[in-house]
Amino acid sequence: MTRTTESPSFSTFAEFYPYYLSEHQDDACRRLHYAGTSLVILLLLYVLFSQNWLWLLAVPLAGYGFAWVGHFFFEHNKPATFRYPLYSLMGDWVMLRDAMTGRIRF
Repeated sequence: MTRTTESPSFSTFAEFYPYYLSEHQDDACRRLHYAGTSLVILLLLYVLFSQNWLWLLAVPLAGYGFAWVGHFFFEHNKPATFRYPLYSLMGDWVMLRDAMTGRIRF
């Protein structure tokens, strides 16, 4: 599949989300996103209960690390985070929710 280098513009997250899903068509890439987002949840819970605030430094590494591996090695595209940081973060959470509720394939 040929990818365009030009990024579209979006006014709302509702406009962005279909684009976000189109950038996450590879099953391995999506599953790495799910793993990273789930690890972020676990890390935040651990920090909350342990009060070991230093573990907050691992949150971006867990979230972005898994996702970027998925994009670079499986999806072969540039993560949308670089152009749409807030919408991409929201997309990770919505995509995980949609997978867990059966709206998209896990």
